[in-house]
Amino acid sequence: MRRALALLALLAGAHALAQDDAASRAAEEAKARRQLEQVRAEIRTLTDAQRSTQGQREEATRALREQELAIAAVARELVAIQTRRDEQQRELDALNRRRTELTDALGRQREALAALLRSAYALGRHEELKLLLQQDDVAGIARVLAYHRYFQRARLGRIDALTADLEQLAEVQRQIEVRQAELDATQAAQEAESRRLAGERATRAELLGTLEATLKTQAARLAALGKDEGALLGLIEKLRDVFADIPRQLGVADAFPSLRGRLPWPLQGKLLTGFGAADESGRASAGWRIAAAASTPVQAIAHGRVVFADWFKGYGLLLIVDHGEDYLSLYGYNEALLKDVGDWVAAGEPVARSGVSGGQSVDSLYFELRHKGKPIDPKVWLRR
Repeated sequence: MRRALALLALLAGAHALAQDDAASRAAEEAKARRQLEQVRAEIRTLTDAQRSTQGQREEATRALREQELAIAAVARELVAIQTRRDEQQRELDALNRRRTELTDALGRQREALAALLRSAYALGRHEELKLLLQQDDVAGIARVLAYHRYFQRARLGRIDALTADLEQLAEVQRQIEVRQAELDATQAAQEAESRRLAGERATRAELLGTLEATLKTQAARLAALGKDEGALLGLIEKLRDVFADIPRQLGVADAFPSLRGRLPWPLQGKLLTGFGAADESGRASAGWRIAAAASTPVQAIAHGRVVFADWFKGYGLLLIVDHGEDYLSLYGYNEALLKDVGDWVAAGEPVARSGVSGGQSVDSLYFELRHKGKPIDPKVWLRR
């Protein structure tokens, strides 16, 4: 009997323990489900936030593109204005030299006329009348009359020449005033464009700050750069198809491979990031980043044809030149592009102006060399 009671008590205790374990497991499962739901809610919130941030970034990128294209147009117009200003200055210099020549000639004419007047005065104002009254010296009368006629003709000729020089000098002076007014107007336009460019740059800098604020972490920036590089590779493949009809050696004496080690730099500046070195995001650079002052001329490294000239995400205002035999040179971060798609360029010819497009904070040039779509180290191709 006692054993039965003990066994019954043991079974009852075991059942109670089993019930406690089941309740504990149920509580833990419920807690885990609540935690899972919280995590899922956080994921949804984070996903929505990322989607919103991505939308803001894309909107800022579109605005940045428009802003930098506007800056490029202003910078290109400044180059044209400076060219016109130089031409007007040369015309003004030529007119000033002509004015100096006419002023000198006018001085000589005045001196000659003064000498004639002095000679005429020396003969006497009434000498001709006196000689006519002296009938006994016919030869003297003829001689003095001849002198008078000579001085009269010379005096009239000098007066005519002096009058012509004065009229020409007045015309030159008028042209100088017109050219000076044109030069002043051009100067004012250039200064207005410069102020406008400064305003555009300030707006772009503010926009850039907003854009950079959306890139919260290094990983996000790295992912964005990876996408940019992938998009660039896709662009290059498309360009290779579109411009497949370009002659392989572009009709020049020296094929591009033969220029290895002899190519000039696109601009002179300090090398900030070399090929394969880690850039600001920590990823290996596919090209060079060269320090440059704002608006520094960027030159083509070799003869070729422009196959791309537009804004490209991650590279800003980008220009690509096809040199034949599947060799391309890329010039990014520019302030202005001076060539259009289809233009042929010579080695050393300016093709762009350096800047800070593409989301950069420091003026520089991004330069790449590619062969069959793959980046190659510029170091072994460019001479220092």
